[in-house]
Amino acid sequence: MSIVRLKLEPGKPKSRLATAPVGRIDYARVDATTPRQLAAQQAQDDAEAMQDAAKYARRVRLRLGLTQQAFSRCIEVPLDTIRNWEQGKRSPTGAAKALLRVLDRAPDTALAALAP
Repeated sequence: MSIVRLKLEPGKPKSRLATAPVGRIDYARVDATTPRQLAAQQAQDDAEAMQDAAKYARRVRLRLGLTQQAFSRCIEVPLDTIRNWEQGKRSPTGAAKALLRVLDRAPDTALAALAP
């Protein structure tokens, strides 16, 4: 892998086109992209990420063989939160995301640690 350094000159916005290596980025297309198109793409990417998180949360719960209600009691999270995760309305963050990863990778150990 080689490192390519580009020097962007604010007064010459097209200067990177001449110095850019041939690759996967179409700089002309990137330069032609409007802020509105960028916002639409970001919204689409965010929606896809939420769906991925929803599928992951549901897969972890189903892998444990628990209902939403039993799962919410097990990890001490409100049932509405579990439903929102699985419907893609909300995405688990921070400690909840870490707990889902532990439950996915080491379910027996995690469930034993969570048992009252």
